[in-house]
Amino acid sequence: MTASEAESLRTSAPRRTTGTGQLPVVAVVAVGGAIGAAARYAAALRWPTQTGGFPWTTFWVNVVGCAVIGVFLVLVTEVMTVHRLVRPFFGTGVLGGFTTFSTYAVDIQRLVDAHRPGTALAYLAATLFAALGAVWLAATATRGLIARRQT
Repeated sequence: MTASEAESLRTSAPRRTTGTGQLPVVAVVAVGGAIGAAARYAAALRWPTQTGGFPWTTFWVNVVGCAVIGVFLVLVTEVMTVHRLVRPFFGTGVLGGFTTFSTYAVDIQRLVDAHRPGTALAYLAATLFAALGAVWLAATATRGLIARRQT
């Protein structure tokens, strides 16, 4: 291949632009994530889990965070119009940083390592069902309250 053919191939391909279209979204997710993660860390400091004990703080952080996600998503998708950055800031950032799958997984591993497989399994199942239930209950309750206010 000649130099001119190589140059032709290089310049005829579409160029990726870095643009700033996603920059505000990434920025608000990062700021929101920092806020949510700091709140989760503060909860873990305030209510520490004993070694080998049921990780109640992470459990409740995840359940409460999921309930708030249920309320928030109903409000911003069915009730009000919000700025395009509110959902990524609060939903993905704050609540995504507050709730934690990674700590949940580490907690399960620590329980297994502490020879507490029953507690690990109970925690695994309880978190899953409680978090899913919290989203559903919060979304359903929010829709019900909205319907009552509209009548």
